[in-house]
Amino acid sequence: MAGSATGAGVLVIAAALSMGLAAVGGASVTAQRAAGAADAAALAAADAASGAIAAEEAPCELAGRVASAAGARLIACSIEGFVATVQVEAAYAGLAAVSRARAGPPEGR
Repeated sequence: MAGSATGAGVLVIAAALSMGLAAVGGASVTAQRAAGAADAAALAAADAASGAIAAEEAPCELAGRVASAAGARLIACSIEGFVATVQVEAAYAGLAAVSRARAGPPEGR
């Protein structure tokens, strides 16, 4: 009996560790997805603001569409000249990963 109790204990610990690692991995992937979505949304908005791409919609609307296509939700967007700053949110297991990005010409130009 002692051997089977030890074996069951080892299996429970291994299962708990596996579930914990899967949760951490999923959260990490979600954070990277949010960062990528923010980068892409900021670039799209800055390109639309500068006229580098022809867009029928406003730069922030375009940023929202790009963020959505990347699996995130645009929660803030501002355009100052040709500089776009966005904030996006992606969800994983009820938690939110938030990321910000800025795109535009280099500062001082």
